[in-house]
Amino acid sequence: MVDKTKATKFFLELIDIVEKLRAPDGCPWDKEQTHESLLPYLLEETYEVIESVELKDWKVLNEELGDVLLHILLQAQIAKEDNKFNIIDVLENINKKLINRHPHVFGNKKIDKASQAKQNWEEIKHEEKKRESRLDGVPKTLPALLRAQRLQQKASYAGFDWDNLDSVWDKLNEEIDELKEAKILGLQKNIEEEMGDVLFTVVNVARFLDVPAEDMLRRANEKFVLRFKRIEKELGAKGIALEKETLEQMNKVWERTKNSK
Repeated sequence: MVDKTKATKFFLELIDIVEKLRAPDGCPWDKEQTHESLLPYLLEETYEVIESVELKDWKVLNEELGDVLLHILLQAQIAKEDNKFNIIDVLENINKKLINRHPHVFGNKKIDKASQAKQNWEEIKHEEKKRESRLDGVPKTLPALLRAQRLQQKASYAGFDWDNLDSVWDKLNEEIDELKEAKILGLQKNIEEEMGDVLFTVVNVARFLDVPAEDMLRRANEKFVLRFKRIEKELGAKGIALEKETLEQMNKVWERTKNSK
Protein backbone atom coordinates (compact mmCIF):
# COMPACT_ATOMS: atom_id res chain seq x y z
CA MET A 1 0.00 0.00 0.00
CA VAL A 2 1.11 3.54 -0.72
CA ASP A 3 2.14 5.55 2.34
CA LYS A 4 -0.67 8.10 2.05
CA THR A 5 0.77 10.37 4.73
CA LYS A 6 4.05 10.66 2.87
CA ALA A 7 2.28 10.98 -0.49
CA THR A 8 0.15 13.82 0.88
CA LYS A 9 3.24 15.56 2.26
CA PHE A 10 5.10 15.47 -1.07
CA PHE A 11 2.01 16.40 -3.09
CA LEU A 12 1.35 19.46 -0.93
CA GLU A 13 5.02 20.36 -1.15
CA LEU A 14 4.82 20.24 -4.96
CA ILE A 15 1.75 22.50 -4.90
CA ASP A 16 3.72 24.98 -2.74
CA ILE A 17 6.66 24.84 -5.17
CA VAL A 18 4.43 25.53 -8.19
CA GLU A 19 2.75 28.42 -6.41
CA LYS A 20 6.17 29.86 -5.54
CA LEU A 21 7.33 29.51 -9.16
CA ARG A 22 4.28 31.48 -10.31
CA ALA A 23 4.48 34.08 -7.53
CA PRO A 24 5.53 37.70 -8.25
CA ASP A 25 9.02 36.94 -6.96
CA GLY A 26 9.11 33.53 -8.64
CA CYS A 27 10.69 32.25 -11.86
CA PRO A 28 10.44 34.66 -14.84
CA TRP A 29 9.88 31.76 -17.26
CA ASP A 30 7.20 30.03 -15.19
CA LYS A 31 5.39 33.30 -14.51
CA GLU A 32 4.94 34.08 -18.21
CA GLN A 33 3.49 30.69 -19.13
CA THR A 34 -0.13 30.30 -20.21
CA HIS A 35 -2.43 27.34 -20.82
CA GLU A 36 -1.51 27.51 -24.49
CA SER A 37 2.24 28.08 -24.19
CA LEU A 38 2.66 24.97 -22.03
CA LEU A 39 0.99 22.61 -24.52
CA PRO A 40 4.07 21.83 -26.66
CA TYR A 41 6.04 20.95 -23.54
CA LEU A 42 3.22 18.78 -22.19
CA LEU A 43 3.06 16.95 -25.52
CA GLU A 44 6.82 16.42 -25.45
CA GLU A 45 6.70 15.08 -21.89
CA THR A 46 3.88 12.72 -22.85
CA TYR A 47 5.90 11.25 -25.71
CA GLU A 48 8.87 10.88 -23.36
CA VAL A 49 6.62 8.82 -21.08
CA ILE A 50 5.66 6.64 -24.05
CA GLU A 51 9.30 6.19 -25.04
CA SER A 52 10.38 5.24 -21.53
CA VAL A 53 7.65 2.59 -21.32
CA GLU A 54 8.60 1.15 -24.70
CA LEU A 55 12.24 1.01 -23.61
CA LYS A 56 11.19 -0.41 -20.24
CA ASP A 57 13.35 2.25 -18.61
CA TRP A 58 11.54 2.54 -15.30
CA LYS A 59 13.97 5.06 -13.83
CA VAL A 60 13.26 7.44 -16.69
CA LEU A 61 9.51 6.69 -16.48
CA ASN A 62 9.62 7.67 -12.81
CA GLU A 63 11.14 11.02 -13.77
CA GLU A 64 8.86 11.65 -16.75
CA LEU A 65 5.71 10.97 -14.76
CA GLY A 66 6.89 13.66 -12.36
CA ASP A 67 7.28 16.06 -15.28
CA VAL A 68 3.74 15.32 -16.47
CA LEU A 69 2.42 15.85 -12.92
CA LEU A 70 4.22 19.19 -12.82
CA HIS A 71 2.42 20.24 -16.00
CA ILE A 72 -0.93 19.26 -14.51
CA LEU A 73 -0.27 21.41 -11.44
CA LEU A 74 1.00 24.31 -13.56
CA GLN A 75 -2.17 24.23 -15.65
CA ALA A 76 -4.30 24.06 -12.50
CA GLN A 77 -2.37 26.93 -10.90
CA ILE A 78 -2.87 29.14 -13.95
CA ALA A 79 -6.58 28.30 -13.89
CA LYS A 80 -6.71 29.16 -10.18
CA GLU A 81 -5.06 32.56 -10.80
CA ASP A 82 -7.69 33.26 -13.48
CA ASN A 83 -10.52 32.16 -11.13
CA LYS A 84 -11.52 29.28 -13.43
CA PHE A 85 -10.94 26.30 -11.11
CA ASN A 86 -8.20 24.87 -8.91
CA ILE A 87 -6.43 21.57 -8.25
CA ILE A 88 -9.06 20.60 -5.64
CA ASP A 89 -11.75 20.84 -8.32
CA VAL A 90 -9.62 18.68 -10.61
CA LEU A 91 -9.18 16.00 -7.95
CA GLU A 92 -12.85 16.08 -6.93
CA ASN A 93 -13.93 15.76 -10.55
CA ILE A 94 -11.71 12.78 -11.38
CA ASN A 95 -12.71 11.00 -8.16
CA LYS A 96 -16.41 11.34 -8.97
CA LYS A 97 -15.82 10.31 -12.57
CA LEU A 98 -13.96 7.13 -11.66
CA ILE A 99 -16.61 6.08 -9.14
CA ASN A 100 -19.54 6.85 -11.47
CA ARG A 101 -17.99 5.04 -14.44
CA HIS A 102 -17.09 1.90 -12.49
CA PRO A 103 -20.45 0.71 -11.17
CA HIS A 104 -19.06 -2.86 -11.27
CA VAL A 105 -16.48 -1.80 -8.64
CA PHE A 106 -18.27 0.85 -6.58
CA GLY A 107 -21.84 -0.31 -7.23
CA ASN A 108 -23.86 -3.47 -7.76
CA LYS A 109 -23.37 -3.97 -11.49
CA LYS A 110 -21.72 -7.29 -12.40
CA ILE A 111 -19.38 -7.83 -15.34
CA ASP A 112 -16.88 -10.52 -16.30
CA LYS A 113 -14.76 -9.02 -19.10
CA ALA A 114 -12.57 -5.96 -19.60
CA SER A 115 -14.44 -5.21 -22.83
CA GLN A 116 -17.69 -4.96 -20.85
CA ALA A 117 -16.06 -2.50 -18.45
CA LYS A 118 -14.93 -0.32 -21.35
CA GLN A 119 -18.35 -0.50 -23.00
CA ASN A 120 -20.00 0.57 -19.74
CA TRP A 121 -17.51 3.45 -19.48
CA GLU A 122 -18.39 4.68 -22.98
CA GLU A 123 -22.14 4.40 -22.37
CA ILE A 124 -22.00 6.26 -19.06
CA LYS A 125 -19.69 8.92 -20.52
CA HIS A 126 -22.06 9.46 -23.47
CA GLU A 127 -25.00 9.94 -21.09
CA GLU A 128 -23.08 12.18 -18.67
CA LYS A 129 -21.93 14.56 -21.37
CA LYS A 130 -25.24 14.45 -23.29
CA ARG A 131 -23.41 14.04 -26.58
CA GLU A 132 -25.21 13.81 -29.91
CA SER A 133 -22.91 11.14 -31.34
CA ARG A 134 -21.04 8.19 -29.87
CA LEU A 135 -18.02 9.41 -31.86
CA ASP A 136 -17.92 12.77 -30.11
CA GLY A 137 -15.03 13.39 -27.74
CA VAL A 138 -12.20 11.96 -29.83
CA PRO A 139 -9.82 14.93 -30.25
CA LYS A 140 -9.17 15.95 -33.85
CA THR A 141 -5.61 16.76 -32.83
CA LEU A 142 -4.78 13.12 -32.05
CA PRO A 143 -2.31 11.43 -34.42
CA ALA A 144 -4.38 10.12 -37.33
CA LEU A 145 -3.80 6.40 -36.71
CA LEU A 146 -4.61 6.74 -33.02
CA ARG A 147 -7.75 8.76 -33.77
CA ALA A 148 -8.90 6.20 -36.35
CA GLN A 149 -8.55 3.39 -33.83
CA ARG A 150 -10.43 5.32 -31.13
CA LEU A 151 -13.24 6.19 -33.54
CA GLN A 152 -13.52 2.52 -34.54
CA GLN A 153 -13.52 1.43 -30.89
CA LYS A 154 -16.29 3.85 -30.02
CA ALA A 155 -18.40 2.67 -32.96
CA SER A 156 -17.75 -0.93 -31.95
CA TYR A 157 -18.88 -0.35 -28.37
CA ALA A 158 -22.15 0.96 -29.82
CA GLY A 159 -22.58 -2.26 -31.85
CA PHE A 160 -21.36 -0.99 -35.22
CA ASP A 161 -18.59 -3.43 -36.13
CA TRP A 162 -17.49 -6.31 -38.33
CA ASP A 163 -18.48 -9.80 -37.19
CA ASN A 164 -14.99 -11.23 -37.44
CA LEU A 165 -11.44 -10.61 -38.65
CA ASP A 166 -12.02 -12.47 -41.94
CA SER A 167 -14.52 -9.78 -42.96
CA VAL A 168 -11.91 -7.10 -42.25
CA TRP A 169 -9.31 -8.94 -44.37
CA ASP A 170 -11.84 -9.02 -47.21
CA LYS A 171 -12.49 -5.30 -46.80
CA LEU A 172 -8.76 -4.57 -46.83
CA ASN A 173 -8.28 -6.51 -50.07
CA GLU A 174 -11.24 -4.66 -51.55
CA GLU A 175 -9.78 -1.28 -50.60
CA ILE A 176 -6.35 -2.22 -52.01
CA ASP A 177 -7.97 -3.23 -55.31
CA GLU A 178 -9.81 0.09 -55.44
CA LEU A 179 -6.54 1.94 -54.81
CA LYS A 180 -4.87 0.05 -57.64
CA GLU A 181 -7.78 0.90 -59.94
CA ALA A 182 -7.58 4.58 -58.99
CA LYS A 183 -3.85 4.53 -59.81
CA ILE A 184 -4.53 2.97 -63.22
CA LEU A 185 -7.12 5.64 -63.97
CA GLY A 186 -4.66 8.32 -62.86
CA LEU A 187 -7.22 10.23 -60.81
CA GLN A 188 -5.27 11.90 -58.00
CA LYS A 189 -8.33 12.76 -55.93
CA ASN A 190 -9.51 9.14 -56.05
CA ILE A 191 -6.00 7.88 -55.26
CA GLU A 192 -5.88 10.03 -52.14
CA GLU A 193 -9.34 8.91 -51.02
CA GLU A 194 -8.62 5.22 -51.59
CA MET A 195 -5.27 5.49 -49.83
CA GLY A 196 -7.10 6.87 -46.81
CA ASP A 197 -9.57 3.97 -46.96
CA VAL A 198 -6.71 1.46 -47.07
CA LEU A 199 -5.02 3.02 -44.05
CA PHE A 200 -8.31 3.20 -42.14
CA THR A 201 -8.95 -0.48 -42.82
CA VAL A 202 -5.41 -1.42 -41.79
CA VAL A 203 -6.18 0.24 -38.45
CA ASN A 204 -9.31 -1.92 -38.27
CA VAL A 205 -7.13 -4.99 -38.72
CA ALA A 206 -4.88 -3.77 -35.91
CA ARG A 207 -7.90 -3.24 -33.68
CA PHE A 208 -9.17 -6.76 -34.30
CA LEU A 209 -5.69 -8.10 -33.53
CA ASP A 210 -5.75 -6.01 -30.34
CA VAL A 211 -2.61 -4.05 -31.14
CA PRO A 212 -2.33 -0.22 -31.17
CA ALA A 213 -1.71 0.85 -34.76
CA GLU A 214 0.00 4.11 -33.74
CA ASP A 215 2.51 2.30 -31.54
CA MET A 216 3.17 -0.37 -34.16
CA LEU A 217 3.91 2.21 -36.85
CA ARG A 218 6.20 4.10 -34.48
CA ARG A 219 8.12 0.87 -33.83
CA ALA A 220 8.27 0.16 -37.56
CA ASN A 221 9.69 3.65 -38.09
CA GLU A 222 12.42 3.01 -35.53
CA LYS A 223 13.20 -0.37 -37.07
CA PHE A 224 13.54 1.26 -40.49
CA VAL A 225 15.86 3.93 -39.06
CA LEU A 226 18.03 1.29 -37.37
CA ARG A 227 18.39 -0.85 -40.49
CA PHE A 228 18.98 2.10 -42.81
CA LYS A 229 21.71 3.40 -40.53
CA ARG A 230 23.34 -0.03 -40.70
CA ILE A 231 23.43 0.28 -44.49
CA GLU A 232 25.06 3.69 -44.17
CA LYS A 233 27.57 2.38 -41.63
CA GLU A 234 28.55 -0.68 -43.68
CA LEU A 235 28.93 1.23 -46.92
CA GLY A 236 30.76 4.03 -45.12
CA ALA A 237 33.24 1.53 -43.68
CA LYS A 238 33.99 0.47 -47.26
CA GLY A 239 34.40 4.06 -48.37
CA ILE A 240 31.29 3.91 -50.56
CA ALA A 241 28.99 6.93 -50.71
CA LEU A 242 25.35 5.94 -50.29
CA GLU A 243 24.32 7.83 -53.40
CA LYS A 244 26.92 5.96 -55.48
CA GLU A 245 25.74 2.47 -54.51
CA THR A 246 23.11 0.58 -56.48
CA LEU A 247 19.70 -0.21 -55.01
CA GLU A 248 20.43 -3.90 -55.52
CA GLN A 249 23.56 -3.74 -53.37
CA MET A 250 21.80 -1.68 -50.70
CA ASN A 251 19.01 -4.25 -50.58
CA LYS A 252 21.57 -6.99 -50.04
CA VAL A 253 22.93 -5.13 -47.03
CA TRP A 254 19.38 -4.51 -45.82
CA GLU A 255 18.51 -8.20 -45.97
CA ARG A 256 21.74 -9.12 -44.23
CA THR A 257 21.09 -6.70 -41.38
CA LYS A 258 17.43 -7.70 -40.82
CA ASN A 259 18.29 -10.52 -38.44
CA SER A 260 21.31 -8.87 -36.83
CA LYS A 261 21.00 -7.42 -33.35
